[in-house]
Amino acid sequence: MAPTRDDRQTDPMIVDGDASSTERRLMGSGPGDVLQLIRRGEATTRREIQEVTGLSRMTVAQRVDALLSARLVRETGGGHATGGRRPHRLEFNVESGVLLVATVDTTHSRTALTRLDGAILDTDRIDVAVLDGPSVLLTRLAESFTRLLHRADGELATLAGIGVSVPGPVDPHTGRPSQPPIMPGWDAYPIAEHLQNTFDVPVFVENDADAMAFGEQSVNYPESRSLCFVKVSTGIGTGMIIDGSVYHGIDGGAGDIGHIRLAGETALCQCGSYGCLAAVASGRAVAQSLHEHGIEAQSGTDVKRLIAEGNSDAIRLTHAAGSRLGEVMATVVSMVNPGVLVVGGDLASSALIGGIRESLYPRSLARATRNLDVRLSALDADAGLIGLARVAADNLFSASAINASVSG
Repeated sequence: MAPTRDDRQTDPMIVDGDASSTERRLMGSGPGDVLQLIRRGEATTRREIQEVTGLSRMTVAQRVDALLSARLVRETGGGHATGGRRPHRLEFNVESGVLLVATVDTTHSRTALTRLDGAILDTDRIDVAVLDGPSVLLTRLAESFTRLLHRADGELATLAGIGVSVPGPVDPHTGRPSQPPIMPGWDAYPIAEHLQNTFDVPVFVENDADAMAFGEQSVNYPESRSLCFVKVSTGIGTGMIIDGSVYHGIDGGAGDIGHIRLAGETALCQCGSYGCLAAVASGRAVAQSLHEHGIEAQSGTDVKRLIAEGNSDAIRLTHAAGSRLGEVMATVVSMVNPGVLVVGGDLASSALIGGIRESLYPRSLARATRNLDVRLSALDADAGLIGLARVAADNLFSASAINASVSG
């Protein structure tokens, strides 16, 4: 829940504008704040922490010792010596716990066991459609999670949290689906609470494109402060990283470009409207067109297979879908001005990205695209799993969470 005006005025992490720089540093330098410096690589020795925070040597030692005792950080080989013996470097202990994550798609879901840094240790798959309803699908997810834990044979660290992504908007305040167009029966469903009945850990829920955007940015573009990820599968959605953080919008609807209506289009969309981008350029739309041409295809997964097999109709129709998508992305790029546009999902291919470029660049000002890097997802289906692990870890080990749980 967002803090009220009174909450903000009394929050010790919010410093009055008249405070000196030293006061500002000291007031935000609890164990959790020190952990953030270590996780981001901004300060990885006691001396560096001292210099960044302005804390005394004794206080820094207390903070670091508390983090070491909680197994949140560990010491590694010596760092750069400035005289005397080499200082020990500190790093986030990514093996102090594990995470369970799941990317829910329209026809199937992937689950994974990961380290705290998102490194995937094991995966599983369940073939349950979102149309089967939340209770059925989430029960199967819990069974898959249990299998992953059992396969780990008890040799791994404690389960720290769970992350789940869904193909629809998620209200960032409640963590529940917010009127998802292609997920009937899921609106406001308590996903986290359902899973917490089996696993007594925090559960974080994200939109699938947002999770994939964060995964790509974290692994492949850590220096990029502005990135757009467009997922083209059964539906179409965009995840946006702005100033290094996922942008959700006021109620989780940011980036839901699949339901922008195109002039002159009359195709019926799954949301009930006519002429939506998803109705003419999604995997489902391309599959329908292929079916009309006598080619067996029902979903984006089928289109992906046909493209891999070199089917000329699938390639041609996917290129045309990319061209329509590029028309909409031209507006997104002009408004957000990202440094990277990553294309992923079942239809992600040279045919799709070629179509996007074909219409994106002519419809955008040269200034909006002169520094734009347009490319296919490097992580593919793993992008969402890795992004969810990073979302869960960032929440579980935020400065405020650690300051509240670790004394030092």
